[in-house]
Parts: sequence; C-alpha cells; structure tokens
Amino acid sequence: MSAFHIHGATRPGPFLITVDHASNRVPPDVCGGDLGISPADMARHIAWDVGALGVALALGKLLDSPVIASDFSRLVIDPNRGEDDPTLVMRLYDGTIIPGNARVTEAEIERRLKTLYRPYHDALAGLADGRAVVAMHSFTPCLRGRSPRPWHVGVLYADQDPRFSRPLIARLMAEPDLCVGDNEPYAGALPGDSIDRHGLAHGRHNTLIEVRNDLISDAAGQGAWAARLAPHLRAVLESQ
Repeated sequence: MSAFHIHGATRPGPFLITVDHASNRVPPDVCGGDLGISPADMARHIAWDVGALGVALALGKLLDSPVIASDFSRLVIDPNRGEDDPTLVMRLYDGTIIPGNARVTEAEIERRLKTLYRPYHDALAGLADGRAVVAMHSFTPCLRGRSPRPWHVGVLYADQDPRFSRPLIARLMAEPDLCVGDNEPYAGALPGDSIDRHGLAHGRHNTLIEVRNDLISDAAGQGAWAARLAPHLRAVLESQ
C-alpha cells in the first residue's frame, strides 16, 4: 500500500495543496497495524488532522491544483518534522501514551523513514516545482489541561518569508465573523518541517493553514471552508 495519495496530478493550477496528517492509518508492518491505543484515541487529533483532507480535496478542485496526502498516522512517523526532530516518533501525545512507540528502536525509525516518510516527501518534491505550497492542517479546540483555543483558523509562517501568509491573514481578518490566528495556535518556524523543506528552501510561495477541527468535522464544513479559502488564496498569489 502506498505511503501517499495524489489527487488531480495533472491539474495545471498554480498551487500544490499538501496534507501531512491526512490519515490515521497504521500500516500492517508497524506493530501489526495497532499502536496499542484505543479506537477513540486513534480518532482524535493526536493521530491525524481531523477534516484536513476533505478541505484539501475540495480546495484542489476549486483551484484546479493537485493535492498530495499522506496515508499513515502522524503517530507512526510525523512527516511534518525533520528527520532529526525528537518528536518525529511520539511516545506521549496530549496525555496519551503510545505503547507501540514506547520502545521503538533506531532501526525501526529508519525503516519507517524509508517506507513512509521519504516516499511521501519525494513525491511532494516532484509536484512542488513552480507552485505555491499550501499546507492544510487542523487543530483541536482544546488540548487536555489547557485553555480553549478561540481561533477559527490560523495561518502559520516563518519570519524569513511572510510574503504570502501576511496578506492572507489580512484578508481573513477582514471577515467580521472570523477569529484568525497570526502564527497561532502554533509558531510557523519549525526547522525541517514540510514548509521549510519544500517552500522556504526553494524560495517558493508558501503558507500553512490550520482550521479548528470542530468546524470541519463533516463534508459540509469542509466544503464551506474550502470555498471560503480558495478566493483568498487566488487573490494573494495574483498580488505577488
């Protein structure tokens, strides 16, 4: 089974929509397909970005641009981390211990890199040339033991290249019903992450969009957010 799926590979549009955390699948060759946590935990944000794939697929159609999506859980190995990042394979996430990763060896991490992580990034690199990279993610309304997150959507970026994200933030903030995060709920500069690797390192236009996952838990919400984001993305790129 492939480590990724490409949707609309021949679309000529100027964007590449990426979904690093599209799936909560655990491949059969990783702990027999079960990391040892409950189905309820595997359905949570700790295992994937709930709703992000649906938004990305709808965006790809609206922008006539390809979409690439991983097909393995971020708990198996996180494609939005550098290969030397200590959080590449998580042992504990938002209060949940991951038994399948508790004693993971360096050899097993290398095997997951070779079979899942690197094939995904190689395919992404093959699609990105000449395109603006839009990384689609989602975030949970509240981490355990933390304050609720008020933002409907966040736009993340690195300070060395805010040329796409800042005008996108300005356009979203002009919508009166939105609470927009400027590098919230996370900071956008993470060395070795997907945007760093495929956007910043090549001078490509880039942005990372986080939509709160309770807003995109079903097809209606996903389609509505794609329709909301698409004209802003087009307008920003045309202004560059």
